[in-house]
Amino acid sequence: MQKLLPLCMILSAGVLIASFAGCSKQSEDKLAPAVPCDTTKVSYQTQIVSILQENCYPCHGNGSTAGSGGINLNTYVNLKVYADNGYLVGNVTHAAGFPGMPYGKPPLPACEVNTIVAWVHQGAINN
Repeated sequence: MQKLLPLCMILSAGVLIASFAGCSKQSEDKLAPAVPCDTTKVSYQTQIVSILQENCYPCHGNGSTAGSGGINLNTYVNLKVYADNGYLVGNVTHAAGFPGMPYGKPPLPACEVNTIVAWVHQGAINN
């Protein structure tokens, strides 16, 4: 029994070392390459509209406002109202007191939320 205890300790230490040897910064980089989220100069036409088309227009655009409280976001003028009154940011960030959007679906990816918030903070310009 006394000879068996040191052997078990050695084997346990070996397994522990082997499991840590597989983890490294290099392994992490191979798993998920970083995709930059540039929000320095957001464009309504190229960035915001694409996010809206993918996530918002099914309920709030393209002539469809069924179940959306009549909110239509498919033009800049319509969207600007919600950008200016705080509802757009409140909804996409799931802030307290706002219904999280897209409704009944997972929140938008962080980069898309940050892009919308940055656009609003940059003046919600039609660019």
